[in-house]
Amino acid sequence: MKMKTLGRTDIAVTDLCLGTMTWGSQNTEAEGHAQIAMALDAGITFMDTAELYAVPGSPQTSGRTEEIIGNWFVTHKDRDRWVLASKIGGGGSAFLRGGRRADGTTIPQALDASLKRLRTDYIDLYQIHWASRGHYHFEGYWKYAPERQETADVLANIEEMLETLNAQVKAGKIRHIGVSNETAWGIAQWLRIAEARGLPRLVSVQNEYSLLRRLFDHDLAELSHHENVGLLAYSPLAAGILTGKYAGGVTPPGSRKEYQKGMWRLTEHSQTATEAYHQLAREHGLDPVAMAIAFCRSRPFMTATILGATSTEQLSQSLAGADLTLSPEVLSGIEAIHRRFPRPI
Repeated sequence: MKMKTLGRTDIAVTDLCLGTMTWGSQNTEAEGHAQIAMALDAGITFMDTAELYAVPGSPQTSGRTEEIIGNWFVTHKDRDRWVLASKIGGGGSAFLRGGRRADGTTIPQALDASLKRLRTDYIDLYQIHWASRGHYHFEGYWKYAPERQETADVLANIEEMLETLNAQVKAGKIRHIGVSNETAWGIAQWLRIAEARGLPRLVSVQNEYSLLRRLFDHDLAELSHHENVGLLAYSPLAAGILTGKYAGGVTPPGSRKEYQKGMWRLTEHSQTATEAYHQLAREHGLDPVAMAIAFCRSRPFMTATILGATSTEQLSQSLAGADLTLSPEVLSGIEAIHRRFPRPI
């Protein structure tokens, strides 16, 4: 397992990270614990969760994933082996503090609740799950809406969050901070305000990245390189599309498409691009899942690729990407396909 430095810190993390968002909805506690054991056996010691999980978020499921992880720590007494990341919701979800955004009041509330569920007294990386302003996060990335934003309010909110997070760092409840579903402009503001005020610096950004969704390759990649804010890539298999399991309109029992009753990533364009990537894998004798994971790991801005699965069998297939280095010929083939399908989702 490769190790990467988390931003400008002294923390080394495995470049594969265990995702957890289905534990407590699609997965039982026992199944979640089996995945933790498998990840540890493979050498993974980096785990990511959120107060919103399990997904889809609801009053019945949100917080359950953190409880499952906390129960593992109590039973196995191995909290010190893990670099643990969690997140506060950015606002808008009525069942999380009435939908109020992350700010000076809600951050301590959410953090204390997460620490209690996780059965720990600190979180290594605490992240803002999504920005509470009109921008591209999740499926709305084509819906930037400047009329929904007042710049002064956005900047005041970032400063308030930084001051509050700084107090939590000083209290020993978190070690470092990050963001998720953020833009180059947003990250630049976080960095600028932190430097001007002597407040904690972002060490990472958790955005979606895969063969099918490569928005990070441009402005965000440049910012990541110069500012050392590495990517934690979620959905490296594009919510399972890159496995090929939805080919031909199939909906496998227990799949995310069935469970969430909607898959905005699944389109005629993503299916066509996926088949092209599968054909490339076949030509080179590769498993397409391993190829997709290995591609993410090869990117120069990547700190860690997050592996989420609903079974140990799926997790095992993704872990095969840890032992694969893609040849120049395969990488050239990937770029040729990307040229044909630059935005399939």
